[in-house]
Amino acid sequence: MLNWDEYGKEETTIPVTSEPKTEAEVITPTASVEKPEAPQPAVSAVSTEPSNIGEGSRAEAARKAVNNLDETAGNEELDEMMANAGRVQVDQKMMINCKADLNQLVPFKYDWAWQKYLDGSANHWMPQEINMTNDIVLWKSEDGLTEDERVIVKRNLGFFSTADSLVANNLVLALYRLITNPECRQYILRQSLEEAIHTHAYQYCIESLGMDEGEIFNMYREVPCVARKASWGLKYTQEISDPDFKTGTVETDKQLLKNLIAFYCVLEGIFFYCGFTQILSMGRRNKMTGTAEQFQYILRDESMHVNFGIDVINQIKIENPHLWDDQMKADAAQMILEGTELEIQYARDTMPRGVLGMNASMMEEYLKFIANRRLTQLGLDEEFTGVSNPFPWMSEIIDLRKEKNFFETRVTEYQVGGALNWE
Repeated sequence: MLNWDEYGKEETTIPVTSEPKTEAEVITPTASVEKPEAPQPAVSAVSTEPSNIGEGSRAEAARKAVNNLDETAGNEELDEMMANAGRVQVDQKMMINCKADLNQLVPFKYDWAWQKYLDGSANHWMPQEINMTNDIVLWKSEDGLTEDERVIVKRNLGFFSTADSLVANNLVLALYRLITNPECRQYILRQSLEEAIHTHAYQYCIESLGMDEGEIFNMYREVPCVARKASWGLKYTQEISDPDFKTGTVETDKQLLKNLIAFYCVLEGIFFYCGFTQILSMGRRNKMTGTAEQFQYILRDESMHVNFGIDVINQIKIENPHLWDDQMKADAAQMILEGTELEIQYARDTMPRGVLGMNASMMEEYLKFIANRRLTQLGLDEEFTGVSNPFPWMSEIIDLRKEKNFFETRVTEYQVGGALNWE
């Protein structure tokens, strides 16, 4: 091993000469070494009989295993995936049941999926970046928040801390395996990271405020309005999370499609909106601004998740029109409307009285407005006539580009993906 004091010296022994070395010789000691008269035999790139490996050693076992490596292992599976055993062509790529090599990311078939991955990566954030000092002072103050406001904070942290874990489990254990398009899988990996960051954010809020963690993290089992939403989502992931579950039949393909609708259109596309509106409304009133800012960034991510999921669902419909029959359309509408009813019940439970400039009746109209949007995004008819958005400022938050955010806690720089559409 050479150190700085020995710079320029050879670790190997060099014959000593009577003449002092020049500066060039010190820097390049090999200059004084005579070249051999005859060329030496070429050395093999990989020595098959290394002299320093002992008989029966672990290194010897590893060498033998490498030398006997079957390079054709897995070729049968690859040949099955690629009928022509050639390079992947764009037309071979499909959203589900694809036989092309899933390891070949390009050429892209769905540019929108790759763009969403880039946008999500540009929007990276971490919970610790947000100052929670004012929230802590307000939460610990006896007259800082009303009892109704405290219930809203607790209920939402209780539901979302579990909901994002459910979504992450569904992504990792089911969707990544069953969606057979590489660029979509790339976005799913990004979404999985974002779900982990969201769960981290809720835990960070709970810990910062000194809440009873056992109470908050067990609400999905102990508080009926929270438990019903979690239970509804779980029933759509249990079957496809089975490692033996495979698509490829009409029945199993429909099961996957129902899961996508449940998680993207309902769990992330409806179940989040009551709680997010409540917390963001609190931030607009200069209360719990740190928690509200966390929710603002999460909402930005979730909006992109919903848009991605709906694009995936619609692409599956295009590629597999036989799945989108009258029964499937009816099931999809039923799922969205069931989710809307569950969220309306949640609004009534968390807002028995008017609070934060809103009430359960206003929230019900808002959720029906969102439900209509989810239905039309899937090509289905609206269910509720005459409803409108009573909280137009919510769309302003989702569409936020680059500006000092409305909580006035720090300058927010949104990069490429900062422009999110309400659609």
